Amino acid sequence: MSGPETASAAAAERAEFLRDALAGLTGPAKSVPGKYLWDETGSDLFDRICASADYYPTRQEMTLLPRVAEAVARRVGPGATVVEFGSGASRKIRTLLDALERPAGYVAIDISRDYLEAAIRRLAPDYPAVEMVPVCADYSKPVRLPLETRGRTILGFYPGTSIGNFTPREAVAFLERARATLGPSLFLVGTDGTKDPERLRRAYAGPDGLMAALHLNLLARLDRDLGADLDPGNFRHAIRLCGDPDRVEAHLVARAGARYSLAGRPIAFEPGESIRTDTSHKYAPDAFRALAEEAGWRSAETWQDDLGSFTLHLLQG
Repeated sequence: MSGPETASAAAAERAEFLRDALAGLTGPAKSVPGKYLWDETGSDLFDRICASADYYPTRQEMTLLPRVAEAVARRVGPGATVVEFGSGASRKIRTLLDALERPAGYVAIDISRDYLEAAIRRLAPDYPAVEMVPVCADYSKPVRLPLETRGRTILGFYPGTSIGNFTPREAVAFLERARATLGPSLFLVGTDGTKDPERLRRAYAGPDGLMAALHLNLLARLDRDLGADLDPGNFRHAIRLCGDPDRVEAHLVARAGARYSLAGRPIAFEPGESIRTDTSHKYAPDAFRALAEEAGWRSAETWQDDLGSFTLHLLQG
């Protein structure tokens, strides 16, 4: 993307961020969409979280994925192009690229442009025969791939438990959009069904403070990128374990009442009032398969980790 095009895209992204932040912070229950956690600093912090002892989803996935990669490769066949939603540091994709027979391409979709481009620069030298295509986009919206997919074998990849950031209705909508993006394809998706309260608390509010730093960085980003005057020191990170549907909510809770502003609009907080910054829904395998089928996918195969909580679903559409 050229300089003027990059500047235009950045301006559009900032305008959308401002609209979403104003809508969320001036409503009766304050929230900011979780996708705005993922600037370069947030992505770096999440990398550190994934390496921590208490954050179980990554550990379970990286135990399970190598076990099933050969089975996935057999179903996919040679010459596939892999399209990863929320590619981040593009580390997990190595397991698939190593297992696939002569993969032809890798399309990495992520919302953080700098992080995405750096990840591709690190990955590309190790796979010189694979066409690397970075796509900076918000995959919670329709995404058009910048390459011709007709006649190609396509494997979609949505690792981790990011599908849990969507409500059940939103998850169906995402899966429908993914079908439109990928066309006839297979789609490997991770889900987490953990319900143990203590395990969830350690993972999403760990004593190392990394998860708190990730969410508090959102306030710093509002100040830096949108000119807000929020005081991160007046907020503490907290989680809420909720049911119906099962989920973990992340909140930033005001320690004291305060009045801030964003784009000339007043943003007032009462003591104890919070901003919801993210949600992680916990989907049991049967529940997720039902959502996938509603979105037009068919369950081709399912694998679970030894604890029976993390699941990899291979969908066909």
